[in-house]
Amino acid sequence: MARMSYRGITHTKVAKTKVASRDFRLPTQASRRRGGESGRTAESGGYFVPPEDWHEPAGDTGTNYKYIYQSPGEGFRHVLTEREIRSRLQELPAWMIEDLEVVQLSRLTKKKLSFPCYGMQWGAAIYLYPMDESLIEYFPHPPRPEQVVEAKMFGAIWEEDEEGFWRLEWTEDTIRDFYLNNVLIHELGHLLDTRNNNYLARERYAEWFAIEYGYRPTRRKQMADRAAKKVVRRHHHT
Repeated sequence: MARMSYRGITHTKVAKTKVASRDFRLPTQASRRRGGESGRTAESGGYFVPPEDWHEPAGDTGTNYKYIYQSPGEGFRHVLTEREIRSRLQELPAWMIEDLEVVQLSRLTKKKLSFPCYGMQWGAAIYLYPMDESLIEYFPHPPRPEQVVEAKMFGAIWEEDEEGFWRLEWTEDTIRDFYLNNVLIHELGHLLDTRNNNYLARERYAEWFAIEYGYRPTRRKQMADRAAKKVVRRHHHT
């Protein structure tokens, strides 16, 4: 499934563009055409999904998944490095990544901008998409309550600009946190979900998985680290 955004084109060479809402995520991994065709059509409505370098499952199980890097595209940048991805996944129980075969940092093309998303899962592969270099996303409508909550969870800031667009502003640290502990783990949750066939049920499971294995463990660690620093400071004062 895709973690979609309303992502607008925000770098200086291209005007801001209103695009689709993240609420309209499509069940992309279930609808890919066979036979190497360049596009995909969702079974439930004929939605077009731009071409991607799809990696068919090869059955190469184990923790030695392949990492693939593609240039992000002009005006965009990848959020994570190979080391960060491997380090984060290594923190999970080994069984969670046994079926993962590929993690790809995908390029962003004009066609893919018609289907903007943070990440996607298909088969045994996870695809992570780049961000605008400015780390600012533009949205055509006010954020929904759950989007406001998600932004606060990861330290992003919502603001309305003078043109009526809503901006979602990230920093280096907050966007890295979001990709490592939400997007990446969310897509892994889809890969592990062998029970649910319904799109909404699969999305609920992936959201739960991202909170349980992405957000909460890292927040507990951060709280423990802060507590340890306070103890050290108190000892220094005595």
